[in-house]
Amino acid sequence: MINFTKPSVEQFFRTYAITNFAVAADESRLIFNANLNGKMNLWAMDLPDTYPYLFAHKDESCNDIKIDPENRHVIAGFDKDGDENYQLYAIAQNGGIPQPLVTGEPSEKYFLAHVSKDGERLYYMTSEDNPNFLNARVRNLVDQTDKLLNTGEVSPTYLAAVSDDEQAFVYTRHFANTYTTGFVKVGDETDSLTPDPEKVHVVFDPVFVDNRTIFFVTDYESEYSYVAKYDIETKEFSKVVALEQESVMLIKWHKESGTFYIVTEKGVVDHLYSYGLKEGKLAKLELPVDIVEQLHVAKSGSLYLLGRSATVPNNIYHYTKEAWKALTRNGVLGLSQEDMVEPEVVTYASFDDTEIEALLFQPKRENNNGHTIFWPHGGPQAAERKMFRSMFQCFLNRGYTIFAPNFRGSTGYGASFVKQVEQDWGHGPRLDCVAGIEWLFENGITDRDKLFLVGGSYGGYMALLLHGRHPEYFKAVVDIFGPSDLFTFVNSVPPHWKPIMERWLGDPERDKERFIKDSPVTYLDTMEKPMLVIQGAKDPRVVKEESDQIVAKLKEKGRDVEYLVLEDEGHGFSKKENEIKVYSLMLAFLEKHQG
Repeated sequence: MINFTKPSVEQFFRTYAITNFAVAADESRLIFNANLNGKMNLWAMDLPDTYPYLFAHKDESCNDIKIDPENRHVIAGFDKDGDENYQLYAIAQNGGIPQPLVTGEPSEKYFLAHVSKDGERLYYMTSEDNPNFLNARVRNLVDQTDKLLNTGEVSPTYLAAVSDDEQAFVYTRHFANTYTTGFVKVGDETDSLTPDPEKVHVVFDPVFVDNRTIFFVTDYESEYSYVAKYDIETKEFSKVVALEQESVMLIKWHKESGTFYIVTEKGVVDHLYSYGLKEGKLAKLELPVDIVEQLHVAKSGSLYLLGRSATVPNNIYHYTKEAWKALTRNGVLGLSQEDMVEPEVVTYASFDDTEIEALLFQPKRENNNGHTIFWPHGGPQAAERKMFRSMFQCFLNRGYTIFAPNFRGSTGYGASFVKQVEQDWGHGPRLDCVAGIEWLFENGITDRDKLFLVGGSYGGYMALLLHGRHPEYFKAVVDIFGPSDLFTFVNSVPPHWKPIMERWLGDPERDKERFIKDSPVTYLDTMEKPMLVIQGAKDPRVVKEESDQIVAKLKEKGRDVEYLVLEDEGHGFSKKENEIKVYSLMLAFLEKHQG
């Protein structure tokens, strides 16, 4: 018989990324953004046929797709090599090469906000002339005239919804991830969607059910976000749908049936509900995945969903007649779902008895190499959830245990928990991680001399900080585009981030002592373990200099540091060959330092 070798690294990374999609009004076509040919491009299916074909060739990441209501064209936003400076392009009805529609200087951003019902007006956000706070504009696609709608002030301000008659506009003003207010503007009059905009809360995902009634998501005076309503004429605010210990993450409105579809977050998984507005009845619906990335409700009432689970990569699903059907077949090359590892959800007590939830992935017994990877997630106001990561399943196949804690600051556990990382990046979350490491030892999950540390973005920052302050725990460390110095980081973020940095991270002058204490570069003397540092040259969030400086300083001290810079990537890996290169190098690095 023929014997086949163990699955290669490349097999796990031949899954493809699907980041977003759009469905034509008549459901004749579905267009999605994916790297099926190794780089991000737009692909399409002529439904009900599910065979994908290349629709628009750009070789760049796309952040939004809008299909014209009359199927005359497609509008999409593309950046350049991961720089996140998205600009708007038009694509012909039958596809082709995107042509510039609303573009400017390479450093400027243009975000798609809304397309009118007749498809003749395009509403968008731009950093042009207002890089810190952003402006809202509307482009008439018939005569190409362009009009300023709103000038952002105080903090970044986004156009979030437009009424069907295009007379009322909802804007959100972003002060922090946990403080985003909403207001409606009719003519020159503006009104807050919530009773007291001075209270710290969030407002997002507004929907007009008619020209004077707005439904939206908020956590105003609540630990968990819920669905609320605002009446423009009476100026009345009311709570509509709230679920116990579940945060509403998005809502979609189906006008024909008077139904809202609601996705909620609870810890490491999502849930889906329908809510009949007239009846006031909430019903739970089954999901084909654990994590919902995007939901679309067609005029017919059928649902389209992009999502993933711990053992299943991102796929697009269609729901009709009470059953879900997968429209894509994205999986690990040559392996089944049963070959993947499902995580165990565990909890442990931190230094101050705060309960921390974590995901524990353990390799199949025959593969276990005895070593563990400690993974602090990015964000920091995000969470490690039951979502497929090629890196996780590949490294599990190679015998590594993976432990991913949702330290304070993580989403899914209430507003107060999320806020605990604000102006405390390096104390509470760090000690939550230390408590998780000790839990691993106390429960016999791993030995004290067999622990690796790997993290990206904020997780890269935490990897650097843990390495500097607690080097005794780790054999080797991998930092993927992590901030290394809070003083330089706070001044290098994108312009529209700068207004929120004080609440999120702090003030470098007022909080100088804390910035020093919480900056990884403070602890260079104790960063003695081998390191691998990975950085995208075009990263706009954590600029290349953040990695350059710590690598240079450690090399001056004679430390063992490997450094990989990807010239055509930003804050992540959009190109398949780069992704394979990164994780092959990472796997080789860990194997080299197992002894």
